[in-house]
Amino acid sequence: MRKHKEIAVRTVKLLVIISCCVFCSCSAVKHFRREKPPYDQELSAGYEQTTLKASTSADVLAVIHKPQYGELLSQSKSVIASQGQKKQGHQLWFNMVAFNEDTLAAMRKYFFTVDEKGRAFLVGPRRSLIFESEMVLQQDVLDKPYTDENSRQIAILEQVLNSTRKDIAEVALDNKALDICGMLINQTLQTVLQKMDDSPALASKLDDANGFNFDHITLGKGNIRMNVADDIVSAKVKLGSITWTFEDPFALEE
Repeated sequence: MRKHKEIAVRTVKLLVIISCCVFCSCSAVKHFRREKPPYDQELSAGYEQTTLKASTSADVLAVIHKPQYGELLSQSKSVIASQGQKKQGHQLWFNMVAFNEDTLAAMRKYFFTVDEKGRAFLVGPRRSLIFESEMVLQQDVLDKPYTDENSRQIAILEQVLNSTRKDIAEVALDNKALDICGMLINQTLQTVLQKMDDSPALASKLDDANGFNFDHITLGKGNIRMNVADDIVSAKVKLGSITWTFEDPFALEE
């Protein structure tokens, strides 16, 4: 009787091991399956090909919208956005450009992508987010007298957030995915601003070569860098596994 019990226990253990192997194998196959287009390096092409103060709406339309990949085009009087998704909706992205209504030149541009699909079992996390923006700053933000450079940096980052909110709101009414992306951006930048509200000295790290590291409520480790040249500010945020490297697990990848 005891021998039969031992055989039964070993059989159950073997079945559990086999089940785990099958699950891992299926997950691994799914994870290493060839990526479908558009490939990650293609997603930000429209952003990179748009030049502030020079590109027109016709120039932008020609480079940011990829209808062959099912991207949805949303437009207002001064904003154009092209948004797409893949991995059964687990990965979302958009390219967006805002224009001066008088000169029709590009004044603000944005690229965003979030991948919420985790890696295969035991392979490690993959959830990640990238947000990039470049914009011509409002003159009142540049001319305002600040008590110190940290206050100026915080005010500029607030302008980045406010402009992003405004531009997304203009084109998100008919595109729920754009609205979701906007909420993620808002949550991320608000997290950074809250940290700097608690400790303004942290703002000095924004234009540092290594940026400012912070923790996101759902995507883990994050990094933001912001640089101002003349009247143009550029900001880049990376969250989650995309910030990992082998040398330093939380270093920002280039």
